[in-house]
Amino acid sequence: MQSRLQSLLEALANVAIGYLVALGAQLLIFPLFSVHIPMSSHLSIGILFTLVSLVRSYALRRLFNYLHRSR
Repeated sequence: MQSRLQSLLEALANVAIGYLVALGAQLLIFPLFSVHIPMSSHLSIGILFTLVSLVRSYALRRLFNYLHRSR
């Protein structure tokens, strides 16, 4: 079973890698739909989605740990 800190560290690593993948995907996919924005906007959008993903990952991990403990 993971501690809360371990859950947070795992979620951070997962989200950091996800941010890089998402940023790369945005840079490739947006132009296909004629969406042309400055790099600063790509970075800002990525950060916002990263924060959402971090909260989601941490909450799910804690939920599954809770469910596992209550058995």
